[in-house]
Amino acid sequence: MTDLSHAPLPGALPDKRQVAASFSRAAASYDSVAELQRAVGSQLLMRLPTDITPQRWLDMGCGTGYFSRMLGERLPASQGIALDIAEGMLNHARPLGGAEQFIAGDAERLPLKADSVELIFSSLAVQWCANFEAVLSEAYRVLQPGGVLAFTSLCVGTLEELRESWRAADGLVHVNRFRTFEGYQQLCAASGLRVVSLEQRPHVLHYPDVRSLTHELKALGAHNLNPGRPGGLTGRARIVALVQAYERFRQAPGLPATYQVVYAVLEKPL
Repeated sequence: MTDLSHAPLPGALPDKRQVAASFSRAAASYDSVAELQRAVGSQLLMRLPTDITPQRWLDMGCGTGYFSRMLGERLPASQGIALDIAEGMLNHARPLGGAEQFIAGDAERLPLKADSVELIFSSLAVQWCANFEAVLSEAYRVLQPGGVLAFTSLCVGTLEELRESWRAADGLVHVNRFRTFEGYQQLCAASGLRVVSLEQRPHVLHYPDVRSLTHELKALGAHNLNPGRPGGLTGRARIVALVQAYERFRQAPGLPATYQVVYAVLEKPL
């Protein structure tokens, strides 16, 4: 049997420093184009156990702090920690409140004590972590017994229309790579955390043209950061070829961009 748990292999994901710098640059524009992020994070909030009343929670990969503020409103008696690898995002989020602490940190090496939080909420952040096994191990370490890790991520099949169109245009790497859903299943099952729920659901956005999609990805800081991406400016001929190839996918609402979203709720055993 092929081991899918570590796909894509380390080195196939972007360098963390590039990720942090890209999202820091996007802090000011992020919320204006974050339709997918708000929709997915709101779905994750709905999946939280109804009886959860943590004294301390962590928003891991908080970005602009949108969901830190929602968690703060939902859990007014608790203390919140907002953590992100991008200083620019934290600088944007801090004045808006929602959490008591705003910390720069990496999900693979959390700067928190063991058994220190009862809820870790993380929406569309861990897809940037090459070592997801370490993310789960750290979550297990910092959660109190009975604590919950709720996360969303992206898996293989995300932006497949854009990937296929670029493949037809020039065959180079232009779209970020993602782990397989089977990889998430295997790693979650082996984490020591109890899998309460784990599912993959597609989320489709539509755009009037390719430029609108690529502009949004850049405004989010989520444009192509992969090793092997082409350097320099993209030539006009390749752009024309991309546009022509993407038109094959056009639907009545516009050009589709499909995101394969992973929703997970895990619990640390008592």
